[in-house]
Amino acid sequence: MPKLGPLELGIILAIVLVIFGAGRVPEIGSALGKGISAFKRGVTGESKPEEKVEEASVEVSEEAETKK
Repeated sequence: MPKLGPLELGIILAIVLVIFGAGRVPEIGSALGKGISAFKRGVTGESKPEEKVEEASVEVSEEAETKK
């Protein structure tokens, strides 16, 4: 398999932008990153990392207050 240089990567990025649009690219990247990390956790046998529930609930309540 040939190596990808900067020109090839630029062409691929341009094609992705044309197909999906600039607004969807961050969403696709985020989903891809989450998928890769979930795959790595599955292969290594690690459990899901602990989420900070308290911080998330504080952020949600602050957003609700600002919308009022």
